[in-house]
Amino acid sequence: MRPAFSVLFLTTLIGAGQGLVLALVAGQFYWVIGGGQVQESSLFYAAGSGLTLALLGVGLFASFFHLAHPERAWRAATRWRTSWLSREVILLPIVMGLTFVYGALHFFGWSPTLWTFANMKALDLGMLVGYLAAAAALLLFVATGMVYACMKFIQEWASPLTVLNFTLMGLASGFTLATAYAAFWGSPLINFFGSTAVLLTAAAMASRVGSLFRNRHLKRVSSLRTAIGLHHQKIRQISQGFTAGSYNTREFFHPGGPGLLLRVQAAFLVFAFPVPLVLLLLGWGADSAMLYVAAFAIQYAGLIAERWAFFAEARHPQNLYYQRAA
Repeated sequence: MRPAFSVLFLTTLIGAGQGLVLALVAGQFYWVIGGGQVQESSLFYAAGSGLTLALLGVGLFASFFHLAHPERAWRAATRWRTSWLSREVILLPIVMGLTFVYGALHFFGWSPTLWTFANMKALDLGMLVGYLAAAAALLLFVATGMVYACMKFIQEWASPLTVLNFTLMGLASGFTLATAYAAFWGSPLINFFGSTAVLLTAAAMASRVGSLFRNRHLKRVSSLRTAIGLHHQKIRQISQGFTAGSYNTREFFHPGGPGLLLRVQAAFLVFAFPVPLVLLLLGWGADSAMLYVAAFAIQYAGLIAERWAFFAEARHPQNLYYQRAA
């Protein structure tokens, strides 16, 4: 498949935004269960919510460049009963709305206590809204992954690993960003965010390597024989069937050939996972905010490459008709 850069930025930016709001809410929960002795200021959560909204907003804006008729974008939400894309379109503004309310409650300091626990820590309105935002963000990860995993005819995508990878990589980038954010604030949550980012990045690497291994050993259910309905054992395509390019040859083949795909896969396996892991650990030891920022920036660049490879490695069955001459 031909990767569309608008979709690459959409999925990676909103993934980082979802991961960041989950990190903020997890940080509050960490304090409630007694993991930390000092509660962060309300402004810390308000500013973090603003950063989350910026990521989600830019990702949403990027998606419009993929639409032939942006003025009809609202129609994508009308098929929510059967379409994962419609569910994604509905969930994204819900996450943004709940994140906005979460940040606003913290900014204005209006969070009445709803429940007091045995350890004398309380559940307030801001935290409750945060939990709702976190739940919506997790559902959005599932919806985004299922947009691709539900396509049974594209075997590279039709796997639970697709949803797992979208979720883990979004969480890893979000917690890495949260670590850099906490470092600039001098927040006591930096150790919690940093250790979680390391674990999530390692888990994302294992999951993505697993999907690459799976895709390398796929048994194709379609072939030239099944495509044209003949059972002859020696069928060879000698012509592409076109004298010029067409939509079929542009949109369902990635540019650069198989060599480029292998190089991009090698690049993201280095820059999306091991390099950020090393930088996170070095930043932890040196107490350096800039190392955390570098970890996020390099990881995000690696995830852009990963998402490009995700689309490029997918082989649409129509390519059996429009492949290059054998």
